[in-house]
Amino acid sequence: MKRKVVLCVVLLVSLALVFGGCSMNPQKKPDMPQTPQSQATPPKGTQNEPDITVFMHETGEKKTMKMEDYIAGVVAGEMKNDWPVEALAAQAIIARTFTVEAMETKGGVPERGTQASTDIKEFQAYNAKAVNDNVKKAVQMTRGQIMTYQGKPIKSWFHASAGGITATAKEGLNYKYDEPPYIQSVQSPDDLAPADVKNWTIIFPKEDVIAAMGKIGKQVKDISSMEIAQKGPSGRATVLLVNKEVQVSGPDLRVALDSTKLKSMLLDKIEVSEDSVTFAGKGYGHGVGLSQWGANRLAKDGKKPEEIVSQYFKGITVEKRWN
Repeated sequence: MKRKVVLCVVLLVSLALVFGGCSMNPQKKPDMPQTPQSQATPPKGTQNEPDITVFMHETGEKKTMKMEDYIAGVVAGEMKNDWPVEALAAQAIIARTFTVEAMETKGGVPERGTQASTDIKEFQAYNAKAVNDNVKKAVQMTRGQIMTYQGKPIKSWFHASAGGITATAKEGLNYKYDEPPYIQSVQSPDDLAPADVKNWTIIFPKEDVIAAMGKIGKQVKDISSMEIAQKGPSGRATVLLVNKEVQVSGPDLRVALDSTKLKSMLLDKIEVSEDSVTFAGKGYGHGVGLSQWGANRLAKDGKKPEEIVSQYFKGITVEKRWN
């Protein structure tokens, strides 16, 4: 089937403003879910690389730049620029897909009046200063490429490390919409991740956990016990039971507590003491979509960028939107 060349600058408005992902500098970026897949069909398009407007949050200005120049800055912001070029190229496909999908479903960043933003809390990480020859090569070798499912750009979620197995969207993000068919729980080769990502332990004061529960509408005065009540397909905790009676969403509590401290919900244990709650687990991030440390290993094993993204997103097509 011939690939269609499609215009990526259609501005449609979505009903929700939520994002996903976890950068290789994950302390900068919380994990947040995204809006449902748009049902709009993109129009037939052009072979020209689009210009996009970007909100530069450091200065407050709106800047127009070539799409591929923007993508290079995102790749350098989201992944270490000395990683294998094939891993960086997979991240470029992720970043480009994220941008095009956001533009087509909700007009990019409508609250800024732009198609993208350098504020990681609003859109994607961006670091033009970290763009090197490695990043440039990765962007060039995937120029114009995005992932689609049945002709529409997908939700290109990613995270730092899957801890060996990825999550479904509902499991990892408490995703409120229908489970995207291209997101499945798959094995991920995360053996190159640092030791404190492979296995970790974090201790929270009880008052911090109580406050985090309050943020998500679960009020308790004290915590006498906490246990895993439900797990998803990958084994991640989806529901926690507090004091034998209060059910709490695992992904929601992780974000409320601080997703850079409670690194994942792929938990090995939870222990409650007199004044603290201890979590032990593995991996870093919500676990949905591409694992960056997994992509690193696959790249070193000789996989091409298209093969890397296809490991994590099932049934997708990598198509070229512009030359």
